Amino acid sequence: MKKFLQFAGLIGAVLGLIAFILLMATNAIVSTGAINGSYSGTAVIFGKGPMSAAGLSGDFDGKLAWVALISWIFILIAVLMLLCMFVLGLLKVKAIAKFERLLTFIAGGLLVAGGILLFFTIPAFAGANEWNNTNNVALGAGWVVGAILAIVGGGLAVLPPVLSLVGKK
Repeated sequence: MKKFLQFAGLIGAVLGLIAFILLMATNAIVSTGAINGSYSGTAVIFGKGPMSAAGLSGDFDGKLAWVALISWIFILIAVLMLLCMFVLGLLKVKAIAKFERLLTFIAGGLLVAGGILLFFTIPAFAGANEWNNTNNVALGAGWVVGAILAIVGGGLAVLPPVLSLVGKK
């Protein structure tokens, strides 16, 4: 268990990195009805990107889903923090040792929050682009998997600081 806890932050960073890649590479919103269509991850996160609807494809130029952007930022910051913490731990930098648990806890919390926020993308995107209803649309499979990986990665990253806090009495 001690060996696993030593690498929990790195495992969390890798899971967060996979989630980050899935956000950028897969479709965020897909149609589940008679009309096939999808919005790419970049279209939903940044408001510009590829989309396809009813057999036509092109570039979407609309409003972004603020939850997707916030989630993307949270996951990016968390992955960078966890990777930096791992590298600084390998280099045995003493200046960061005081704050290592706190920073790892914050990074894990950001990953969990980012993963949870991803599930609210459809209502935010629909509201921003003034859709009348969200029937027959769903979150893309890559985004669902990415959200779950971000939550699991954040939980793993938070595990060592929480266990060290619980262990001290």
